[in-house]
Amino acid sequence: MGKRFLGSFVLLLAAGCLALAQVARDIPFVSASDDAYRVERCKLDVYAPEGAKDLPVVVWFHGGGLTGGEKTSVPRDLKESGFVVFSAGYRLIPKGTVADCIADAAAAVAWAFENAARYGGSPDKIFLSGHSAGGYLIDLVGLDKHWLAKYGIDADRIAGLIPFSGQVLTHYSHRQTLGMTPYQPLIDEYAPLAHVRADAPPIVIISGDRDLELYGRYEETAYFWRLFQMVGHPDATIYELQGFNHGNMADPAVQILKDHVRRILRK
Repeated sequence: MGKRFLGSFVLLLAAGCLALAQVARDIPFVSASDDAYRVERCKLDVYAPEGAKDLPVVVWFHGGGLTGGEKTSVPRDLKESGFVVFSAGYRLIPKGTVADCIADAAAAVAWAFENAARYGGSPDKIFLSGHSAGGYLIDLVGLDKHWLAKYGIDADRIAGLIPFSGQVLTHYSHRQTLGMTPYQPLIDEYAPLAHVRADAPPIVIISGDRDLELYGRYEETAYFWRLFQMVGHPDATIYELQGFNHGNMADPAVQILKDHVRRILRK
């Protein structure tokens, strides 16, 4: 179901988060034999609470329009959520292509399945999340199953997808490489909209205020949610964070993420 949250309510974030016991940085998740640019970008940081064991894992991808951003941009409340968090980098346009960005995200998720337990997480409780371009990447990795199939992983093993203001048309940075503007829509194989399916993992779609969002992002994601309803997906939810724009919606969205991780695991 759709929900509109007042900003003052969303800012009442939960207290009492567990202290971080380990922060491991710059862990490579691709082979050292890959090209130098991929090796440079494809590293992740780990945030894990004290005494972590069999905890939920959130694989996080930063925003930046697929042309910028760093893995260090993780909402503070996510790092202190009591979950294990893997924050991953990826190649950027124009040195890479949109396919490179998605392939790197898939490689990071595959690494998470293989290494979750090493950092106190459970491979059966892996959630994907990210802001803006990061939300776009997790939608593609979770919905278009061929990206993870390369690693022998069924995307339906993902416990949940929680995109923060993620584009669901073909990303505008890729469209710009084709000579299009951000206001010219395109739906091709690089559009999450093209891969909506009834048997996908649970999905929690979060956007900022429709009047403050980037490039009509709320309306774009509202149609995304509507398609999940039309195909009969049993667990798709949408939130609009009133009073928050594209840039500042990620911090209050973390509380929604935490609530839904716990809800999904209770099921």
